[in-house]
Amino acid sequence: MTMAKFDISEDLLEKLAKVLKEADLTEIEYEADGAHIRMSKAVEQVMVQQAPMQMAAAPTMAPPPASTSSASELTNVAASNGHTVTSPMVGTAYKGPEPSKPAFVKVGDAVKEGQTLLIIEAMKVMNPLPSPVSGTVSEIIFKDGGPVEFGQPLLVIE
Repeated sequence: MTMAKFDISEDLLEKLAKVLKEADLTEIEYEADGAHIRMSKAVEQVMVQQAPMQMAAAPTMAPPPASTSSASELTNVAASNGHTVTSPMVGTAYKGPEPSKPAFVKVGDAVKEGQTLLIIEAMKVMNPLPSPVSGTVSEIIFKDGGPVEFGQPLLVIE
């Protein structure tokens, strides 16, 4: 198998480094056109690396460390009988489309499957997060305008 040369632009590296720093992440991965970049900060813990994935497989990421959520947040989510909606990516979560606009949903609102619950900004792209189920929003866990990690609980729908 011949490997094609992967030309990395300095602009891309600077953007990834900026997201890494601003979101206070320890690691970030980026994949496009079959090329894969992973940047990480040195941390004082043992890192276990998985075997390389096949090119056809979707990239997987480890869930966030428990330190990203307080113990009370995790307890509330675990005690809930509802569906916990988690972050599909690393970024900044917003409750509404703009600071001056109302939130997409609030506790007590009825939502339908596919309805936008919030927006996650990643790499200056606004990504709407649709509801995976219909029900009632019973808990909003994330901080508006705050960083979120992959797999982090964001809200609960019962």
